[in-house]
Amino acid sequence: MQEEERQQARSNPFLAQALEKEKIEGHRLAIIARTVALGLVGLLLPFLNFSPSVLYYEATLLLFIALGWLQLRMASVGYSKAELLLIFADVGLLTLLFTTPNPFFSQDIPTAFMYRFDNFIYFFMFLALGTLAYSYRTVWAMGTWVALLWLIGLGGVSWLGQTIPGLSEAAAIAFEGHPLIREEMDPNSIQAGVRVQEILVFLIVAGILALKGWRSNQLVMRQANIAAERANLSRYFPSSLVDVLAATDRDIGAVRTQEVAVLFTDIVGFTQFAEQHTPEEVMDLLRHYHAFVERSIFQNGGTLDKYLGDGVMATFGTPETKPGDAANALKAAMQLIEETESFNKELETRGITPISVSIGVHFGPVILGDIGPSRRLEFAVVGDTVNVASRLEASTRELGCRCVVSEELIRQAARSEGKDHPEKAFSARDPIKLRGRQNSINVWTV
Repeated sequence: MQEEERQQARSNPFLAQALEKEKIEGHRLAIIARTVALGLVGLLLPFLNFSPSVLYYEATLLLFIALGWLQLRMASVGYSKAELLLIFADVGLLTLLFTTPNPFFSQDIPTAFMYRFDNFIYFFMFLALGTLAYSYRTVWAMGTWVALLWLIGLGGVSWLGQTIPGLSEAAAIAFEGHPLIREEMDPNSIQAGVRVQEILVFLIVAGILALKGWRSNQLVMRQANIAAERANLSRYFPSSLVDVLAATDRDIGAVRTQEVAVLFTDIVGFTQFAEQHTPEEVMDLLRHYHAFVERSIFQNGGTLDKYLGDGVMATFGTPETKPGDAANALKAAMQLIEETESFNKELETRGITPISVSIGVHFGPVILGDIGPSRRLEFAVVGDTVNVASRLEASTRELGCRCVVSEELIRQAARSEGKDHPEKAFSARDPIKLRGRQNSINVWTV
């Protein structure tokens, strides 16, 4: 992988997993296909050369099958010298096999005559198998290696190969006056033009396959980034809403105003609890507390806006509003109370002091959208409604209750067309004055 891809893989675990999975699965598939393909070639060879000398080629096929499984054993994501060496051994042995005579062949033939067997086509088979297992860079490297080795082999045959002059003389006599046919039929001719054509076409095919591999790699990276984005969304939104957000073309981060329900919850006396318990017990408490808070919010269609130490802020109606947002916020508040009671029973069995939670909920207009610099964008919900909800949560201490909600929230919840009416569990209280606000606000408690 290039440095940019390595950095993305380090920062995106989904990309690292996708690349590793793609590599291992592709390599396993390639080796199985390679074994089957070489097995079929092994069955074909006796029909092409029915003589004991064919055993030489059958033995080399077994060697190539063994090399393939060794490559699978050495497979790894990223740069691997051992893996590249085995790939080079593949194409190097193929070149040697196709440019040197079979030592067990009974007839004495010119070395150049080996080219007449058209064995170069098998390089295409190995290249195609390589596209299943290797990156586009390695595929292109295979193309250049084959081109270079085939040129070297051509030079070796030209300068060092065995020739039988009598065959060239016989071809010259037989095809006198036909120089083109004579050149084609001369057993000592390396047919340089044909060899160059093989190299050029192979490089073109390797380039096309490498380009296809690059496109596939980009697709894997895009899919991994989408998976990472969905994972980030799932931290704040229920899974059903994540699917909707992933499919929408709307800019979720665009700044806008809409009416939502805002919920704040907090552990009462958390500072004292932290003072009297070990850090491990404090963190264990927070993990369990945050877990059932998240569950209460998500199961009622809410959005987890942010964690505030031992507190949590949630919204109902972001990023998209729904008719039952107010009622859902009340349901979440009631579920929080029930979940806390259940959790306290667990704490008592472990000899830990039970906890109390405070909840405040308000309904009204908010401003939402992306805030912060471009390198540190954050989706935020701000406005007077948020401030009121926070103050309502703090007022539970003075009112001696677990949950305080605004009358506006109760009114909106009562308009819900659902069968459940969670507002009936709340009772009206005298108006209260909230810190930082001039006017009193009507509240309901439970």
